[in-house]
Amino acid sequence: MSKKILAALLSFSLLFSVAGCGLKAPETPSEQPKQEEAQQEGTKQEETSAVEPEVTLVFAEVNPLDTIVGQTDLAFKEKVEELSGGKIKIDLQASGVLGSENDVLDTMLGGGGTIDMSRISAFALTPYGGEKSKLLSVPFTFVNREHFWNFATSDLAPEFLMEPYEKGTGIRGLFYGEEGFRHFFTTKEVKGIEDLKGMKLRVSNDPVMQGMVEGLGASPTVIAFGELYSALQTGVVDGAEQPIANYKSNAFQEVAPYLILDGHTLGAIQVVITDEAWNKLTEEQQNILIEAGKYASEYNRKISEEQEQKILEELKAQGVTVVEVNDITPWQEACKKVIEENTKDQAELYQKILDMK
Repeated sequence: MSKKILAALLSFSLLFSVAGCGLKAPETPSEQPKQEEAQQEGTKQEETSAVEPEVTLVFAEVNPLDTIVGQTDLAFKEKVEELSGGKIKIDLQASGVLGSENDVLDTMLGGGGTIDMSRISAFALTPYGGEKSKLLSVPFTFVNREHFWNFATSDLAPEFLMEPYEKGTGIRGLFYGEEGFRHFFTTKEVKGIEDLKGMKLRVSNDPVMQGMVEGLGASPTVIAFGELYSALQTGVVDGAEQPIANYKSNAFQEVAPYLILDGHTLGAIQVVITDEAWNKLTEEQQNILIEAGKYASEYNRKISEEQEQKILEELKAQGVTVVEVNDITPWQEACKKVIEENTKDQAELYQKILDMK
């Protein structure tokens, strides 16, 4: 056999053995860009699958949107939708179309997901075991707005917001705000505390408020907020209490044109969300709600007092009789029993709030 033939056979044998071992020749330069393209395409697909899903949260508000709380709700809604690029939508249902605060809380606590969020009065949580929240509705706790905001921005505030969650109720608080001090308004002329005696005054289903009205010598009468206008008009009740902005926005001055500025309670509010709604959000979406809550809280703080003063002047111009209370001492004395009864079990915590003034 010639040397040329032997060399050819050896080369053929070597190629065959390489192929049989599963080895392959190095990739040619033209194949590498194709692989990089495929890898990039795969990365794009992974990124697309990680895009935040769109979410709509139903938000209940008992008052109209032109109130302090309504404007606060709108500020929250707009900021959430801005920060999420429209991926989180807030379906804001105002003017009590979804029911009173208690109706809304019953729905939220009952589950089912028909209402995801709501702006509520802090004291609305009292009948649902909100022991800490109850302290915020105790008469004459906050001496002024600055006192309240010292609390709302303190390290103590998150502890109060998370109380419902920690008790397993199925909701949690996101942020605080306020709607001004609450005052009594009546269908009959009132010049001082003594004129409230014997009157039927509307209250919510809140033991603190009921105890306060009893202390003033009046008769607490539970009426749903949506029925209050007609109850005043027909004489079912002689009066009620609300922050000034809510008094006007609900046209209560038409049927109860006497307003006495006793400022018995600062209208502390909070926005709550169900655990069910919270848990379906991604961590990034949850952070958006928290950030929007901080923004809305600051917005509320900015507009509340200014709006209240403007509305008060409008009410006076409309003929509402506004009575200033120069000495609050008799009111505090009348409420002494209800204050003591509702703070004795949390005396140390309540003192911390008092000391923030």
